[in-house]
Amino acid sequence: MTYARTGEGLTRAEVAERHASGRGNTVTQPTSRSISDILRENVFTLFNGILTVCFIAVIVLGDLRDGFFYGVVVVNALIGIVQEVRAKLVLDRAALLAAPESRVKRDGSVETVALGDVVLDDLLVLRPGDQIPADAVVVESNGLGLDESLLTGEADPVLKDDGDRLLSGSHVVSGTGYATVTAVGADSYASRLTSEIRKHSLVHSELRDATNRILVYLSWILGPVILITLIGRVLTYGGLATLGENGRWRRALLDAVAAVVGMIPEGLVLLTSLAFGVAAIQLAARKVLVQELAAVEVLARVDVLCLDKTGTLTSGELAFDRTVSLGDAVPQSHAELALAAFGADDAGNATAGILSRHFRSDAVTVERRIPFSSATKYSGVVLSASGERSSWLLGAPERLLTEHPDELARANTIAATGQRTLALVRAVDPLPTEVHAPIRGVRVEPAQLVVFEESVRPTAQATLAYFRTQAVRVVVMSGDNPVTVSAIARTLDLEGEAVDASKLDGDAELAAALQTSDIFGRVSPEQKRTAVGILREMGRTVAMTGDGVNDAMAIKDAHLGIAMGTATAATKAVSRIVLLDNRFDRLPDVLAFGRRVIANVERVSNIFLAKTVYGILLALVSAVLLLPFPFLPRQLTLVSTLAIGIPSFVLALAPNRRIYTPGVLRRILTYSIPTGTIAAAACVLAYLPLYRNIPLQEARSITTVTLFCVSLWILCVLTRPLSWPRLALLAGVVVAMVLVCVLPLPREFFMMHIPVSLELLWGIVVGAIGAVGIEVFYRFAKRRGLVFDRE
Repeated sequence: MTYARTGEGLTRAEVAERHASGRGNTVTQPTSRSISDILRENVFTLFNGILTVCFIAVIVLGDLRDGFFYGVVVVNALIGIVQEVRAKLVLDRAALLAAPESRVKRDGSVETVALGDVVLDDLLVLRPGDQIPADAVVVESNGLGLDESLLTGEADPVLKDDGDRLLSGSHVVSGTGYATVTAVGADSYASRLTSEIRKHSLVHSELRDATNRILVYLSWILGPVILITLIGRVLTYGGLATLGENGRWRRALLDAVAAVVGMIPEGLVLLTSLAFGVAAIQLAARKVLVQELAAVEVLARVDVLCLDKTGTLTSGELAFDRTVSLGDAVPQSHAELALAAFGADDAGNATAGILSRHFRSDAVTVERRIPFSSATKYSGVVLSASGERSSWLLGAPERLLTEHPDELARANTIAATGQRTLALVRAVDPLPTEVHAPIRGVRVEPAQLVVFEESVRPTAQATLAYFRTQAVRVVVMSGDNPVTVSAIARTLDLEGEAVDASKLDGDAELAAALQTSDIFGRVSPEQKRTAVGILREMGRTVAMTGDGVNDAMAIKDAHLGIAMGTATAATKAVSRIVLLDNRFDRLPDVLAFGRRVIANVERVSNIFLAKTVYGILLALVSAVLLLPFPFLPRQLTLVSTLAIGIPSFVLALAPNRRIYTPGVLRRILTYSIPTGTIAAAACVLAYLPLYRNIPLQEARSITTVTLFCVSLWILCVLTRPLSWPRLALLAGVVVAMVLVCVLPLPREFFMMHIPVSLELLWGIVVGAIGAVGIEVFYRFAKRRGLVFDRE
């Protein structure tokens, strides 16, 4: 690339030409999903459409009392819309580039421009504190050091020389320099990563999948059943020729609405959303932010938890512990002056900041510094004190003590205790002039080991022990020295030695290591993401914790992403759960709430699906036998509310510690189909002898009592083990039904005309027989493991 005048940057004409040709740094990130998509997917569903048609039919009939069922449709749509709009806003806020302005050199002068005004080939002027606005290549470096932790996870500054690549999103922490922009807008690294992060994806929820599959099955069934029902209604009331006489069309339409409403489990999705929502609210009080409601269920299914050491098992804060002398070759007073020189670096890393609080001296003059590099693993100083000039290095023992095996072994022994250890050596030969140059050939004299400690979180051991009791495998993936990681793991009762991931050659060796080990050191961000994919291919349900953008894609790929409260915005955006106060010990609470949700929703799903089964069977039987439908819509709403809706809401929020067991959908279907069939048979048995011999409204009222008795027993067996609060719930349901039948206002509203007669006794007896059938099947299903009554 060329400039109009070398070193003076682009000309105004060149900048304008690049903007005109679309080579500016503007980029329109695609939103996760549009508001219109969210509205369409939550409003225009098959079941909302069916129930809306039924509601319109009720309005045509002129009796809104039969339209109460439609409230569930409205509330359920609102919950789904609010939840998904909230998730959309979180994803749309995800961005790596936060700097509003950049400095560029144009026409020989430095000017400040907006982020979007940077163009391809611009000459960036870099100084400490600047964020790199677009990918670039260094053309001049004056000790330029960058913090790339947001992108790579490397906590220490990375020195950049002429020709080195700069990634957008990184920050300048030391030195100055110039760089030429090589990629802008959507082509830059930060934009590509942000785009991938912001792609919308829902967490995998077995409850949601089970519900969706049930709805798919019903969608296949409902079309033919509704058609048969409509034909049956027309034939029941004399065919098309006489349908207009004496309001027969109204009765046929009302029967059809009642039949269709009885088939649809309209409250099931609503109840699942409410259970998730209440759990999310309760977790928020514990400083746990649930960004997608179904995430609380997913942790209940997790069987592998991948986590980092720093900031999760440990506090993440280093503290100076001690120095250890490595012999008499170097006076300790000289070593302390050197440590004071390392600590006096204002642009130094966190280690320098810690040293500055313990070693100070005004007698030292620093003539030259070599900043720390992640490539060389050391930093250096050339200093003069009392007229004497000396060179010093501070860094990883395995890099500085290779020619001193006894001292290196001593450093490894300390590192094996879980403490971080650096080696301080005095250079006999001159230090390299290149900042990235290795120190091979430079003779050194060991001076001291500088020992730091990182405190283990006091709750970490108990938290890990809890997960072990819950059959959750914990895999530690750290970028630290494997020896240090092993030592920390041992203090937490994690078994095995750490694997050095940097020595693993390819995905096959990583997969083999995951089969045998749970502790890994020197893990790269790419290896974390690969490990998550390997574990998923093994059929495991994986949760991943992290805080840097380098963890973002591994977190996104996991079944459940968990971010610390101090994580970057992009990482929190792709996480399903955020631990706002950075407390790892909050996860058992999330696990407990998730188990409560998945166990209780499975329980109440049996009730809703039993209602769908008897609704379909009653619609078919009445259509085939040309019977008036046994219920009015409002009577089905009454039974659904008392024996299904209200109790299900209470049960969905009750404590439940049952460990998750796969096969939710299979258990729901194999239990609800037989119980729904028993309920339908009881209703038909009660209704057949009545509808021709007594007024139709009385026959329907007595059949409603029969259905209530059977539904009450379905509820009874699913509330077990019966505690006093649950007995009170059942008693309350019975009292409410009795009051509806005896008090004038609710009796008239629900058209419950029930004379005290042999017909009423018949309906109660048939209901009791149906309840016995439910109890017999429940005991059979319990022995076969189709239901659970232990919590």
